[in-house]
Order: sequence, then C-alpha cells, then structure tokens
Amino acid sequence: MTALKNSSVLVTGGTGSFGRKYVQALLAQPDIKKIIVLSRDELKQYEMQQAHGEDSRLRFFIGDVRDKERLYRAFENVDIVVHAAALKQVPVAEYNPFEAIKTNVIGAQNVIEAAMDCGIKKVVALSTDKAAAPINLYGATKLCADKLFLAANNYKGARPIRFSVVRYGNVMGSRGSVIPLYLQRRKSGALPITDERMTRFSILLAQGVQFVQLALEKMWGGEIFVPKIPSYRIVDVAEAIGPDCKRVVTGIRPGEKLHEEMITETDGINTLEFKDHFVIPSATPQWNIDEYCAAHHGTRCREGFSYSSNKNESWLSVAEIRRLVREHIDKDFSA
Repeated sequence: MTALKNSSVLVTGGTGSFGRKYVQALLAQPDIKKIIVLSRDELKQYEMQQAHGEDSRLRFFIGDVRDKERLYRAFENVDIVVHAAALKQVPVAEYNPFEAIKTNVIGAQNVIEAAMDCGIKKVVALSTDKAAAPINLYGATKLCADKLFLAANNYKGARPIRFSVVRYGNVMGSRGSVIPLYLQRRKSGALPITDERMTRFSILLAQGVQFVQLALEKMWGGEIFVPKIPSYRIVDVAEAIGPDCKRVVTGIRPGEKLHEEMITETDGINTLEFKDHFVIPSATPQWNIDEYCAAHHGTRCREGFSYSSNKNESWLSVAEIRRLVREHIDKDFSA
C-alpha cells in the first residue's frame, strides 16, 4: 500500500462491512501511521476494538457525516479519507427519502468541504452500480454524491487534494444481500426470487478493498473507477444455495432493476479501459486523457460501449458460486 505509506487514514462508515475489512487490511501494513474509524454505532466500534486488540494506531470516533463540525475535528492531521458512510438499503431510502438525502448527499458535501479545509491529500468515495441511470432514490443520491466528489476537483483552488470515486456492484455476502438471505431461508425449503431473469454484478469484499487501494495508487483526481467483475443470475444463486428448495417468485420491489449498469452507453463515450478496470473521467477533467491513458497503459473504449450485468463477458457458474460462498461467507456451507 505505497499510497498510504506513513499516512493517517480515516474511514467514514468504518464499522460497516467494507470498513471492517478495510481497517483489517490497513492494520496489516506496519508503515501506516494512524487509522481512524468514524461511525455512529458505539456497539460496533466496541466490537472492533475487541477484535483488533491494543494496536495503538487505531482510533475510534463517534460521529455522523451529517455533522460537519464533527468532521472538522475528526479530519485534523489526516492525510487520506475513504468515504464509505451511506444509507444503502433501497427500500429504506424509498420510505425515508429525506434521511437518505441528508446522509448520502449533504453528508458527501460535508466530507468534501471538511477535507478541503483540513488539508486532506486524497479522498476516495465509495459508490454503487445503482448510481448509473438510477431509478430509485438510493441510486439517485449516490449519483449526486458522485457528481459532488468529481466536481470538487474543479473548485479546490490551490489545495493539493484529489477526489475520486470507486463504483462497484453487489458485495457478495454483505448485510441485506441475497446470499445471506438464502442461507437463512433454505432451511424453510423455499427461496424468494423477485424475477427469474434478474442478473447482478458481484464482487468479494476483499476485492473491493483491493480496488479502493488501486484507486488511491492511480488517481489523478476526478475519475470514477469501475472494476471488471463477473455477473451472476439470481436463479443460479438459488440453485447453488438451495438446489432442492422451491422457488417463490415475489415480483420486483419498488426501485429495483432487472439488470444493473455500471457504465451507461452515454458514459461509455468517454470511458477508458485498462487491464482490470475502467475509468469514467469527469465531464471537465483537469488532465489530458491521452496522457492519462499513456501513464496507466489504457485505451479509449469502442463506440457504443456500455457495461451492464446482463451483457457481461464474465459469469459465475453455480459451482463457482458454491465455492465462493464456502470460502468467503460460510465455511460450513454445503449443498
């Protein structure tokens, strides 16, 4: 993690699924100076403290990205911010729209302003595939946040700070996702399926952590980094976890898509391709795109390019899903 060498790193939403895994990876690096976890949940902070022992580099701050004054205190003497705090459940955001906007949009603006005023060097914000052509409020708030972080590079003035975004698909095994639900429900003999045509992108939590690190290493400021990851079919997930279970089609929930996009055809016009990821530059990049491609060994995408879960070149088979569940989610799993 050369980009983090001798740095102090703060993670907003640091007690969530990503935050816990990312902090674990940071603690494995002896040359990181300080790691700050900022979150609202005192119980989860206590549990993280117990899990990681007495590492003197690890600090815990109770706070909310809605509270700008708290961010100013937390960001003092910090070099790098990874912004993972968000309200992420689609139905929750649909039912509580004002709360989602306060956290996901206004909270993003608070992070940007505090980072610029406190001398932060790099900010990477976590986004979602639902921010591409959003049809639900959660996706719309994350698209707004993405735009804010990219635009921040244009009004930072002379400050030596860079803002970039990481966008990826469903994290396999994360809280509220389909695989933990199916693992829980398979004993009942029936698994709910919203629509048998449904597909999703899939990424392991460890891969998400690695991809954030890639962004920190390569960012020039103003990019959306998108990883090349496989898709899965919801019926294959059901077959992998509960092959003998009855499938109950429940219908698509409000704000849900049949397939997810990470790069729309409109964004594809300016998208750059690299060995294991894509980059969507800001609408007003502060650097030359050809120089960027040359520096990172990339090319412009072909005309008409888009990146969606149903048109992906890489797919997880039933056997691969079973293996990943056993290796990364439930070691006692068998089907």
